[in-house]
Parts: sequence; C-alpha cells; structure tokens
Amino acid sequence: MSITDLIPALKGHGRRRAVDEVERLRERVGDLEILLGRAGDEVALLQWDLTVAHHQLDEAQEIVVQQQATVDELTEERDHWRDEALALKARFSAQLAVDANKNRIDVPPMIRPIDGPEDQATGPIDVRPLREAAAAGLLGPVTDPGHIA
Repeated sequence: MSITDLIPALKGHGRRRAVDEVERLRERVGDLEILLGRAGDEVALLQWDLTVAHHQLDEAQEIVVQQQATVDELTEERDHWRDEALALKARFSAQLAVDANKNRIDVPPMIRPIDGPEDQATGPIDVRPLREAAAAGLLGPVTDPGHIA
C-alpha cells in the first residue's frame, strides 16, 4: 500500500486513474484465480464421489441379480412341493375323510359349555328413556342433571 492509496488527493488524474484501475483489475484477477483453483478442487471431489457412487451402484445391481436368482430357485422349489402336496392330498383324501369321520366328536346342539365368564349367557338389556329410568330409581340420587356421578 502506498501513500497515494492512503491520501486520495494525491491520486492522479486521467492517466494515473488508468494505472489504478489496472492495479485493481490485477488484484481481482488474482482473487478469481484462487476461486478457480478452489472450484477445480471441488469438481475433482465431486467426480470422485460420482465414481464411488457408480461403483456402489454396480455392487447393488450384482446383489439384486443374485437375490432374484435365489427368489426364482425358491419359487420353483415351492411350486414343486405344492404340486406334490396336492397330489398326495388327492391320493389320500378318501383315507383322510374316513379317519376324520372315525375320530369325530359329536356334541348335541342343546348342550353348550359355559365354564368361562365370556361364555355366560346374557339376559335382556333394560333400555328405557331417562325419565322412566329415573322414575324407577335406576339412576340413583341425581342432584345435578348436568353432571353424571
């Protein structure tokens, strides 16, 4: 920094102003070169990240292909066992029906076990208008009709 920079009155006119402008522009070019270098570094980092992302995508696609092959194999095996089970069921359905009928348990329709509280029979539900229920004494003492105790 020179004395002419500190005292604006000492700066020249015309030609001197052009020199000052050139100096200012050179400083600006230096600043821009620094920014350009930083931007280049950022672009290099982004390119590296893109390369890593492509590599991870390739690995993920390989895993998907392997899993799809496993799913296809398991589906084929499931279909085979289903077909075999259906064939055995068709072959032995008559014998299974005979066994089921031989070992059946008959309960007469009028007998129903009511051992648990959830199986207890319910009685009729008393549904009356509030005035009739109050007159019958089913609501208890009501001191405030807007508040239920």
